[in-house]
Amino acid sequence: MTPPRIAATATLALSALLLTACGDDGSPVRSESTSSPRDDGAQEVQEAETRLVATYDGGLMVIDGESLEVVETFELDGFTRVNPAGDGRHVMVSAGDAFRVLDAGAWSSAHGDHEHHYVGDPEFADVEFEADHPGHVVRHAGTTVLFSDGSGRIELFQADELADGAPETEVVMADEAHHGVAVQLANDELLVTLGDETTRTGAKVLDADRAEIARSEDCPGVHGEAVADDETIVVGCENGVLIYRDGAFTKIASPDAYGRIGNQAGSDESAVVLGDYKVDPEAELERPERVSLIDTATNTLRLVDLGVSYTFRSLARGPQGEALVLGTDGAIHVIDPVTAQVTGTIPVIGAWTEPLDWQQPRPAIVVDGDIAYVTDPAASELHAVDLAAGAVVSSAPLPQVPNEMTGAKE
Repeated sequence: MTPPRIAATATLALSALLLTACGDDGSPVRSESTSSPRDDGAQEVQEAETRLVATYDGGLMVIDGESLEVVETFELDGFTRVNPAGDGRHVMVSAGDAFRVLDAGAWSSAHGDHEHHYVGDPEFADVEFEADHPGHVVRHAGTTVLFSDGSGRIELFQADELADGAPETEVVMADEAHHGVAVQLANDELLVTLGDETTRTGAKVLDADRAEIARSEDCPGVHGEAVADDETIVVGCENGVLIYRDGAFTKIASPDAYGRIGNQAGSDESAVVLGDYKVDPEAELERPERVSLIDTATNTLRLVDLGVSYTFRSLARGPQGEALVLGTDGAIHVIDPVTAQVTGTIPVIGAWTEPLDWQQPRPAIVVDGDIAYVTDPAASELHAVDLAAGAVVSSAPLPQVPNEMTGAKE
């Protein structure tokens, strides 16, 4: 199924937004949309349903989290990336020169002291966010932040407005275009990375009026972010991490001169952030066997030796905040973030090797509640793992070789 073209009205509204994104004084300007909700044909169901979205060479697959069956496919050209939009229903699809919005077709709505659950047909929404090299998508405190690497454009919106069409947005510009990331806290402070096309150096924080209130340039090669305990942000560096909390940055150095932490996974249930850890700046492709645990309560960093390598799609967190790493031995390694001990391993798939090209398929892990979903590109399969039981509970073939995967509720 080919995704529908963006409606003319949405395109005009978006063009108007881009033209008025910043006022003459550089302050952010907001614009509203009057698009209507897309709930036609939805059916109410007794329990909340999980939908996964996986990319493949040529498109997307929307997958039912219970049956593991493919609900719908969409054809898309080029390399595609997917991230949760932040509302438990939509997925942001980075393709070409835009972030597109995919309705995964399953959602819940609060009603007093309970929720109502609905399912419908997956579809692309009639809204997209123009971006020069669309990059990181970050969800926190109800706000979704899109980062455009080619222009340094940062676009923010309330995730729960997506169901009504094109949301009201705010646009902030990074100092210079770079492969960066931005995240907003509940107090409306906005962390933005610093860098240019060749060098990345650190991060700054803007207050609710977008005036700078904190800055650190002690973070070479800054990459990635994670939130711990809801209001603490960790960003990775080539020599440790930066922690932002309560208006100030703190640097935690790696135990090695070059100890790169570039991908992290946080949890609202834990003050500890899980990160990768690489030590060879000259490697064409380093296959690390250690992960990092950054304790934001004590400002300490510990390393855990797994004895097996992993990739940037291997890091996840469990429902109790446990750290999960999908190793190249095909098992999920479960780590207690407090003791830094491996408490168990869950065999899932066969052993695999990370490809040299980062865009090529490799296994991925996504967690929804007590279930971890693991892709096996070599076999074109998807597996559901009960984390409490420590076992695979269901498996299914996929019609295409899966590459990247996300859950709408992740």
